[in-house]
Amino acid sequence: MGTSVVHLSSSSLFIQSRGRSYNSTPSFNNLQKRTVLSLSCAINSQGGDMILLEGKSNDPNSAFDFKSYMIRKAESVSAAFNVSVPLQEPLTIPEAVRYSLLTGGKRVRPLLCIAACELVGVDEATAMPAACAVEMIHTSSLIHDDLPCMDNADLRRSKPTSHKVFGEDMAVLAGDALLALAFEHIPERMIRAVVELAKAIGTTGLVAGQMMDLASERMNPDSVRLEHLEFIHLHKTAALLEAAAVLGVIMGGGTEEEIEKLRKYARSIGLLFQVVDDILDVTKSTEELGKTAGKDVMAGKLTYPRLIGLERSREFAEKLSKEAEEQLLGFDSDKAAPLVALASYVALQTQLRFFMD
Repeated sequence: MGTSVVHLSSSSLFIQSRGRSYNSTPSFNNLQKRTVLSLSCAINSQGGDMILLEGKSNDPNSAFDFKSYMIRKAESVSAAFNVSVPLQEPLTIPEAVRYSLLTGGKRVRPLLCIAACELVGVDEATAMPAACAVEMIHTSSLIHDDLPCMDNADLRRSKPTSHKVFGEDMAVLAGDALLALAFEHIPERMIRAVVELAKAIGTTGLVAGQMMDLASERMNPDSVRLEHLEFIHLHKTAALLEAAAVLGVIMGGGTEEEIEKLRKYARSIGLLFQVVDDILDVTKSTEELGKTAGKDVMAGKLTYPRLIGLERSREFAEKLSKEAEEQLLGFDSDKAAPLVALASYVALQTQLRFFMD
């Protein structure tokens, strides 16, 4: 596979830092100014699993390397899954669970949970149970979303979907099993975390968004307001990302103010994620995406390009990225660096070859 070079003028995935803490708006602006303004990023893909981002720096200690951070967290999460979901009798369900859980993906949701926990001063190990729970729920939703009765998808992360490998009945059970496993991973003391997670995936969260998404197929975009589409994706996509961030802050003992800031940050990231996904669906190929391109158009789904056009969708994505970064004002800049980079990373996907499930 070839290498693409992307030059950034206003955002970067490598954030210059000299180890100081910035806790005010001016200092955060300094952090943004210290971003490498003409960064050359070599973007490669390893089997469609992971986007690698490499920047130029004479001093490896002077830049935040989002590529290494993302790979490191993804490996930690996968290692935790490998231990927590062993093969046991009857084998079919554990095999189906592991097939979907361990076949790559960028691990954005657990990364967000861990980064939010680290942001308020607590280490990765404290956040890991909640991070795994969020990713298990996300994977469960993907298995069910791919079923013939839903999106009827053949590919996920460049591999056959669960029901194509194990059958529709086993895929349903694997998704159900993952949902139950998720709550087994939440520490008993964290009642609030359980409530947050349940709300994110229930009738006021993911389920509501999925229902509205299905009900909105074949609707005339001229008769639909933007608020209708935002409702779908605030619930279907953003709710679980929001829960990931909030769980991280809760696990780290963050304040109510910190919880609300990360909630708003993740909400913007969630909408941004969907806007970018909609753009890629109409601008990239199946090979590039690792899933069927143009499927939303064929299904008559409401999308941002269909509702407001491609150019306005790109402008909206840029606005959401800035709004997300604004929620990180006041936090230590070194600890906020992964979350600043994540916002840039998601926004940048419209220029790259691969996106993340």
